[in-house]
Amino acid sequence: PGLSPAAVVGAGLGGSAAAYFLQQHFGPQVQLDVYEAAGVGGRLATVTVNKQQYESRGGSIHALSLHMQDFVKILGLKHRRDVAGKSAIFSGEHFVLEETDWYLLNLFRLWWHYGISFLRLQMWVEEVMEKFMRIYKYQAHGYAFSSLEELLRSLGGEAFVNMTQRSVAESLLEVGVTQRFVDDVIAAVLRSSYGQSVLVPAFAGAMSLAGAQGSTWAVEGGNKLVCSGLLKLTKANVISARVTGISLHSSEGRALYQVHYENTEGQGSAFYDMVVVTTPLHPSRSNFTFENFDPPIADFPGAFHPSVTSVVHGYLNSSYFGFPDPKLFPFTSILTTDTPDLFFHAMDNICPVNISAAFRRKQPQEAAVWRVLSQQPLDKHQLKTLFRSYYSVQVAEWPTYPRYDAAKALPPIVLHENLFYLSGVEWVASSMEMIAVAAKNVALLAYNRWHQDLEKIDQKDLMHKVKTEL
Repeated sequence: PGLSPAAVVGAGLGGSAAAYFLQQHFGPQVQLDVYEAAGVGGRLATVTVNKQQYESRGGSIHALSLHMQDFVKILGLKHRRDVAGKSAIFSGEHFVLEETDWYLLNLFRLWWHYGISFLRLQMWVEEVMEKFMRIYKYQAHGYAFSSLEELLRSLGGEAFVNMTQRSVAESLLEVGVTQRFVDDVIAAVLRSSYGQSVLVPAFAGAMSLAGAQGSTWAVEGGNKLVCSGLLKLTKANVISARVTGISLHSSEGRALYQVHYENTEGQGSAFYDMVVVTTPLHPSRSNFTFENFDPPIADFPGAFHPSVTSVVHGYLNSSYFGFPDPKLFPFTSILTTDTPDLFFHAMDNICPVNISAAFRRKQPQEAAVWRVLSQQPLDKHQLKTLFRSYYSVQVAEWPTYPRYDAAKALPPIVLHENLFYLSGVEWVASSMEMIAVAAKNVALLAYNRWHQDLEKIDQKDLMHKVKTEL
């Protein structure tokens, strides 16, 4: 029988991509309800400063993000114009590494400071990325995975599964990267992307490091346009409500899911053949209840890491960074090492989401819009340390990323027959493309299970199968 109503909980990137892929596989006749409490786009939010919009979160997408590239093409969106800038790594007292205008000189500096570590890092990241790219081939052939472990195993064997259980520092030291390089460079990159230390798991670390060394892009007008665009394209029915729980009923021997929600009018519920949950099912993040499930759906372990983004419009205090004359301050992006008294993870001089051809970056002595990432909200004294003076500060606080403590089992994808969980993928690595890959996997998994096509689920030796199918 055909799938009739299906529900997606959450309208961030995961939810909108899941809705799009479900429709792609099940066909346009599927009636899709997407529940969203806050706003379409989820974490891909923007803030307005002086009538201009800016991404409030790190908004870069890796060049090899094939699903994101596809979305942009299908939706007729554009890549944002790239505005060059230099970055440096700050230790709290001085810059341990500075980027120059000249690419080769940068490589020479890295080489000079860190020798072969730099090369070993690149080889390590490239090897991980090359294996990860197999996922697109598998998905193009309709293969899906019922657990995150199975998905990882199909790409890189047990080694990939182990990379979710051990730290990036341990993995890099093992391939001959020096402790100094880990402390100076790797730590700074992970602080700027996850706000965490080199103890994050190796797989999440590799993904973040790939973004730091590859070419990246963003969507003209804001990355959240991908979410609203996909939902419009699928003609999904977006319901502005907070889902409070799901209870199981059965009808004619088939599972039927009742989704309970609350909105401004009060409480309501609706029945579905299939539900995909894309909001974090974590006690600290959502008080979500599952009723009538036997065995009961267990609690989700792990915790989330608080992270604060402050978008500040003001004059940088360049003397704090050792440049008494602000005109001479050359950097647009400052990363930091893991130093106890440093109160911020990273800061960058950000450009608006719409960049005109005439746009130029502000000179360092002019007022500019800076995005500062930190673990705690910045107090007055800290703001005065980073800025000589400022016009406005907009603060967004949220538990953004999993707190990556190793040795946790990965969350399940299948919660029940036709009830799926997407957000667990963030425990493997958290990036826009990772979420898009997980959304495609959930849609394929749902489709293959619905049609009892078990040949297409958790197949062993896929590399070989895909080669012979071609």
